Amino acid sequence: MRIKDLVNESLDSLRSNKLRTLLSILGIMIGVAAVVSMISLGEGSKISIQRSIESLGSNNLIIFPGVVQPGRGFVSSGRGDAQVLKKDDIEAIRDILEIEAISPEVQRRFQVISDVGNNRNTIILGGSKEFFVVRNMVIDKGSIFNDEQLRSYAKVAVLGNQIAKDLFNDIDPIDRKIRIRGVNFKVIGVLAAKGSAGFVNYDDFIIIPYSVMQKQLSGNEYFNSIAVKVNSKNNIDYVRQAVTSRLMQLHKVDEPDFSVFSQEDILATLTSIINTFTLFLSFVAGISLIVGGIGIMNMMLTSVVERTKEIGLRKALGAKNSDILRQIILESIIITSFGCFIGIILGVVISILISRFANITTYVSMQAVIISIAVSVSVGLIFGYYPAKRAAKLDPIEALRYE
Repeated sequence: MRIKDLVNESLDSLRSNKLRTLLSILGIMIGVAAVVSMISLGEGSKISIQRSIESLGSNNLIIFPGVVQPGRGFVSSGRGDAQVLKKDDIEAIRDILEIEAISPEVQRRFQVISDVGNNRNTIILGGSKEFFVVRNMVIDKGSIFNDEQLRSYAKVAVLGNQIAKDLFNDIDPIDRKIRIRGVNFKVIGVLAAKGSAGFVNYDDFIIIPYSVMQKQLSGNEYFNSIAVKVNSKNNIDYVRQAVTSRLMQLHKVDEPDFSVFSQEDILATLTSIINTFTLFLSFVAGISLIVGGIGIMNMMLTSVVERTKEIGLRKALGAKNSDILRQIILESIIITSFGCFIGIILGVVISILISRFANITTYVSMQAVIISIAVSVSVGLIFGYYPAKRAAKLDPIEALRYE
């Protein structure tokens, strides 16, 4: 049988059962749309994280207390408390020539009350004036604190763009007061909008001098991390080794009781998490494709039963088993192809709607489209083969007698 005749026969058969065909197409369409939208969500998240982390500076190193072990995260290295980073550590590495700026970071979450009565629970970050250089922060209003304010324990604060709006609405927050854990701080600056970087949103932070943070709020002399800006990307590995060597010597340990990460390391870790999450979501979405495939197989089996006499007559007139097999499989593939085409369009539309109304970055990649097409065709072949094989094996005499 010629290909043209085979296609025409398949289309005629599908048209004769329009409602059943449409329901089968709907099952595949929903599955493909779910897979495309989930993959686009994962790809968009990776792009968003990459842009955000790069906006913080691609030449940065972050020193964390404790040792990272696969699958366990930040844990004590076995040499006592994982709180090991102090002011002495900064002084020990400050004279490395390739280091452009360095700032300690102390983070705590507190309730903050403004002098206009608004309050928010947010992260308070203690840092030095170099924090704004290391993290590529730009001032929108006012100014940052200086070394003198750091040394004199001045109670001053720089607000992230969003937290400034939440605490003061449309009022200019410069020179106004906020209260953190019973301590009054004067607002001296507001940062330009920065956005999220991974799981951190610097628009929702309040930055104060680390000296005040340690004395008034955290109550200890340890840092949560130390951020280092290297003068060139080419010097990242050298500075990492130099920092590791000096801090091990200062801490008097044979193995590091701290961890040094570059922005690329953090990006790779976050990307790995997103990939795993996307794979899981795609797997869940793919279940609907399997359900759609089962629906197709059920439809084709029903169609074979209804067309038993027709198949017997065609075989009696000389149709080969391969002709019957190819027609049934082709019908299944046509259904999945239509469902795939419409599903891809629907998935793209869903991705656009998510991006526009949920403010989440999405990206429909060619990879997602190719995967959807490949899976859909495979579903058509796999779930169409058994009904096709069953139809091809029908005995023409028994088929003609079928009531």
